Amino acid sequence: MISHAEENYLKAIFKISEKEVKAASTNAIASEMQTTAASVTDMLKRLAEKNLIVYEKYRGVELSKEGNQVATALIRKHRLWEVFLVEKLGFAWDEVHDMAEQLEHVQGNDLVGRLDTFLGHPKFDPHGDPIPDAEGRWAFRPQSLLSTLKPGDRGVVTGVEDHTPTFLQYLDQLGLTLGAGLELLERFPYDQSVRIRTEDGRELTLSEKVGQNLYLKV
Repeated sequence: MISHAEENYLKAIFKISEKEVKAASTNAIASEMQTTAASVTDMLKRLAEKNLIVYEKYRGVELSKEGNQVATALIRKHRLWEVFLVEKLGFAWDEVHDMAEQLEHVQGNDLVGRLDTFLGHPKFDPHGDPIPDAEGRWAFRPQSLLSTLKPGDRGVVTGVEDHTPTFLQYLDQLGLTLGAGLELLERFPYDQSVRIRTEDGRELTLSEKVGQNLYLKV
């Protein structure tokens, strides 16, 4: 049996490794889990005993094949529940993360399969993140951060790097939710902020931080 806490650690290691494309350090895991390095070390020993991770001191942590399967299944459930909460229950995209954190631990492959079928086998969640299928295969689509685009480029918002409610609410206020179209008009060398034009003709100035957290399909 794998506890909820152990599942959360596996998911955290998966996300860190995905971003950094390398073994996850104890400090990085502690930061992701908002706990101490000592607590992380204790948990890593438990996960290693269950053959869910490969842990080498001073090198970092990688998921084993079994650990990767657990983490992928957990992320699949989390993102399917987010789709359900937004599309079927009418929650906003900034409200669903914490609820999905609880629902992802509900066991039952049949439940997950039926949920996936009920939702029409979605490939992306309400934040634009890919949803792995039952075999652990991930959907892919080309997309670029706004911060990498050039003046004159046009694109459609496909996802976010920052999932915090405050950022998502800010995008709501600007009308820059998934599917919104925009054109990059100008980038200011001083602070790398940008001026954009939305589909409805509004011109907005966005900070570099926004540009580093907003994905578009160009």
